[in-house]
Parts: sequence; structure tokens; C-alpha cells
Amino acid sequence: MEHNITISYDGSYPNLCSGTLIVYIDNKEWRFPSYCLESGGGVWFDDNKDEHVEHGRWTVSDWPDDFPDEYKKAVTNEINCNIKHGCCGGCI
Repeated sequence: MEHNITISYDGSYPNLCSGTLIVYIDNKEWRFPSYCLESGGGVWFDDNKDEHVEHGRWTVSDWPDDFPDEYKKAVTNEINCNIKHGCCGGCI
């Protein structure tokens, strides 16, 4: 059975990973804890002190306590399809 999953997220530069994540599954709302996303990207500096930003897929590090395990893979996929990948470097 396929479920209707939609994502609402308001994170943006300079703190892309610190937005409010709300997931709707078949019209049921799930509010995620603050700072629940971790970027697969990173920020680094080369020998010339030039900043480099790498983009990568999101992982969810903190799920709502009663969130069903059966939806985690599909929700993670939806997050990665709908939230810009990256590491904005706001935390360095």
C-alpha cells in the first residue's frame, strides 16, 4: 500500500540543518525534534584558506518517539527529494 508523504521544512542558509521539519503521512502530522537532520556534506579549507562546501544526502538523527519504523526509509527518501542537499557551512 502506497502512502502519501509530504515534507515541510524551513531550514535555510546559514543554518540549513536547523529548520523545523514536519512530515505528513496520509494527512497525519509528525513534528520532528529540533536539529534532527544531519547533512552528508561538509565544509573544509584548502592550503590557501579557500572554503569548499560539499553536498550530500540527509540522514535523520532524531525521530519523533512514536514514529513508525515502517515509514522511516520512505520519509528519508522524501526528505532527500525535497530538501536541498548540502552543508551550508553555517556551523563553522
